[in-house]
Amino acid sequence: MLEHLKFSAQKYCLLEPQKPLLLAVSGGPDSMCLLDALWRSGFSLVVAHLDHQLRSSSAMEAETVRQAANERGVEFTLGRQDVYAQAEENGLSIEEAAREARYRFLFDQAAQFSAQAVVVGHTADDQVETVLMHLLRGAGLSGLKGMAYRQLPNAWSQDTPLVRPMLGIWREEVIQYLQEQHLTPILDESNLDIRFYRNRLRHELIPFLEKYNPRLRQSIWRMADILAGDLETLDILVDITWSACVRQEGVTFVEFEAPALRSQPIGLQRRLLRRGIDHLRPGLRDVDYASLARALAFLETPSRSGQIDLIAGLRLYLDSRTLWLAAWESDLPLGDWPQMSESEDLVLSIPGTLRLSGGWQIHSEIVESMPADEARVQTNADPYRAWLDLDQLRTPLHIRTRRPGDRFRPLGMGGHSIKISDFMINARLARQARQDWPLILSGDKIVWVPGFRLAYPFRIRETTRRLAHLELRRKNP
Repeated sequence: MLEHLKFSAQKYCLLEPQKPLLLAVSGGPDSMCLLDALWRSGFSLVVAHLDHQLRSSSAMEAETVRQAANERGVEFTLGRQDVYAQAEENGLSIEEAAREARYRFLFDQAAQFSAQAVVVGHTADDQVETVLMHLLRGAGLSGLKGMAYRQLPNAWSQDTPLVRPMLGIWREEVIQYLQEQHLTPILDESNLDIRFYRNRLRHELIPFLEKYNPRLRQSIWRMADILAGDLETLDILVDITWSACVRQEGVTFVEFEAPALRSQPIGLQRRLLRRGIDHLRPGLRDVDYASLARALAFLETPSRSGQIDLIAGLRLYLDSRTLWLAAWESDLPLGDWPQMSESEDLVLSIPGTLRLSGGWQIHSEIVESMPADEARVQTNADPYRAWLDLDQLRTPLHIRTRRPGDRFRPLGMGGHSIKISDFMINARLARQARQDWPLILSGDKIVWVPGFRLAYPFRIRETTRRLAHLELRRKNP
């Protein structure tokens, strides 16, 4: 087992023997085996133990771990946390509160000791149990691959990896090693309590399933290992697609190019959204199928408001070309939207060019005809370009933001008018962009809402003799 462990530690966990490791030791069989085996393999160790104060024997258990570290000349660090109180305060189960407290303590100590990694004693049996838990919950590839030998970034650090060098070692091998080395671990009676979900899997479900396949655990472990390799390949594709679909990402938002995201296969759409959620909520463990399915349904058929609650304080917000995944408190940047000052009233000659803020500019010209594909459907394939009947226009045109009482007769509504404020809502223009969105006017009539619709009275007819072409584009500032 020693050679197997040392190989995994260096090959899969990328650990260097001379740099300190922060080793989590509860005193149970797995962690005591890991402590002794890493010590015998020549690794530099700092033993860390958190007293959860859940049992009357917890102080004695901490002392047992201290003695094990001292016998090997290894540095020891101890933390104490009232996990029961923390669970009550935060509305968590005891297991979840204990896990959160333990990992926070471990990564805090790793920083204190400049450790190259936090090392935990998860075994191959733990991997099988984890995969089964995910399977029963309805997980995808990310869940069915189970735990990784090396995890970076993780929920607790962007810089310090969480590693599991015993992930390929079975519990039987651990017990045999302890017997050979005459080691006496602490036995936690709660591991036999089938009120806990994982214990029911371990003591009831797995033995039952092994009646159908005596090598069930090995089969599940092998499946997880294969899926982990497949997922690495898929992640390479996700990296490439992320660059094509994401315009920018901030601390509180990810901005997707909506048409580019829609063009991807459904599986990639899910993974891109999941990566966005991971970026904003690192370590979030409850991203279920239903949440991702709701996000994809919204991308295809948005709500009238253009936004939905998603998960964990995140929302989706969709305008004509952009899908925002953002925290509710986020102020989304306006840099990719055309904006102008509310006090501005600009004059645009035909032909002519005007510069707006943020590198945007509007260009006008007189043309002989529309492109064939545009003329055939009598609409704008690109909503930032418009062809208008020049003889219906009063020139020069004016460019300003919306004002109270503004109305608009959008093409496609049979000549009926609508308040510009209502049109912007119906068009799902982002709320924060509406007030300063540029409007193109002929006299006092709105001719075009760039990015959305031109006005019915200024459409191209069969009798149109002269055409004006307008284009709003963002240039390099």
